[in-house]
Amino acid sequence: MTRARSSLVSLSDTPYYHCICRCVRRAFLCGEDAVSGRSFAHRRAWVRERLTLLTDVFAIDLCAYALMSNHYHLVVCVASERVHAWTDREVVDRWLRVFKGPELIHRYRRGDALAEGEDDAVARLIETWRERLGDLSWFMRCLNESIARQANAEDGCTGRFWEGRFKTQALLDSGALATAMAYVDLNPLRAGAAASLETSDDTSIQARLRETQRNPHAHAAGGFPPRLRPFQDSDHPAASDCLPYRFDDYVDLVRQASGRLSEQERSFVPGDAPRLLVALGIAANEWMATVVRLDRCFNVVIGAPSRLRRYARSKGRRWLRGVTAASKLYAAATASPALVAADPRFGR
Repeated sequence: MTRARSSLVSLSDTPYYHCICRCVRRAFLCGEDAVSGRSFAHRRAWVRERLTLLTDVFAIDLCAYALMSNHYHLVVCVASERVHAWTDREVVDRWLRVFKGPELIHRYRRGDALAEGEDDAVARLIETWRERLGDLSWFMRCLNESIARQANAEDGCTGRFWEGRFKTQALLDSGALATAMAYVDLNPLRAGAAASLETSDDTSIQARLRETQRNPHAHAAGGFPPRLRPFQDSDHPAASDCLPYRFDDYVDLVRQASGRLSEQERSFVPGDAPRLLVALGIAANEWMATVVRLDRCFNVVIGAPSRLRRYARSKGRRWLRGVTAASKLYAAATASPALVAADPRFGR
């Protein structure tokens, strides 16, 4: 049964989400059509440019992305507290970078005198826009509608380009976030479209690695095209505006995982598990199996069993898919609850 988007995106539970959007029928987002011989690789630039604009306008940070032949993955963080810090003028300037806006707003922006009642109308518009600039559904709408219009114009057709509304998975803790990011960054390798992280085109891990080669401190400062949420650094290990682990630990995780994707035996040698998984209390071999089939292990939420049960209770649900998979994945954390203690960066 289809669920309301408001029940899937709950910022009181977590600001982090894994989003997936797939093209309808045999449409191509970025791939090559073997039947017609047409290449759609140039559409990758459309998505990158749009993401660059939207992450600069919205209070939504991009944590990971992968552009595939007929779909894309994003891991995002909704920084809702940022929206409330913007002035009214900032809200207007940001909104008008994406939309034209009514003449009344342009008059307000120029400093023209407004008639009686127009001030209230401007205030209502600004508050509406402020809310939308921190709304994940509006972010995805602005991304998908733009790409669909360009693709339909190029194909000389009308109608739906996307299969439907984007699919969302709430990431309830640091383990879920690391797993979803790795799942996204490893997508081209898992599909056989790339042989290494460095050749994995149009992924966030490739962008981060390239930028780090130019600037060794880039992972802690952001500044990627599209702009990516930075990792924490040693000086600010608990900063609220960064990812909750170090870049080196994350790279170690995806490198070790990428080396096992092509192997028949995908297990880790005892005592040689990636240090990030050890720190998060995640069973390494179970994680390797999960990161290959994340969409089949979990549905609308990913996290430790205790977080999943709490989420289910808050939504009035008696059953939630993924509890069994989570119990295996968070085996060490279940034995040591401190490993999944409440993190203020992941809601209540």
